[in-house]
Amino acid sequence: MGDTSDAAIISALRREMGRAVARQVAAAGNLANLETPGYHARDPVFADTLEARLGAQLSLAATSPAHLQGTAGSAASASRETEGLSSRRDGNNVQLDRELLNMTEAANDFAKAQTALSAKFRLVRYAISEGR
Repeated sequence: MGDTSDAAIISALRREMGRAVARQVAAAGNLANLETPGYHARDPVFADTLEARLGAQLSLAATSPAHLQGTAGSAASASRETEGLSSRRDGNNVQLDRELLNMTEAANDFAKAQTALSAKFRLVRYAISEGR
């Protein structure tokens, strides 16, 4: 069985919210370039997918005391060209319906994770106040 600790659940919800945001950002960028000749739609690529497959934790190294602390998960997700989309005569392959659907699905995924996270924190507040 997997890890079901509070920290693991919160971390999984945080990752899901981050994925949803990255998908929304990619779809918004694609929509912004709907009429740009030669533009090809892009999809996010998630570093944590690679991390999970390798079984390693990514870490940041500060090479100077002036560097700010951070986590590897806070870095922006990369993107790649979407494969399998047909291009119009101007070379653009962004499809309005597809991007709007992606944005809607990402918003729903974010809302689900946010609701679960909110419920988790309500349980914690209830436990702290001992049900008062």
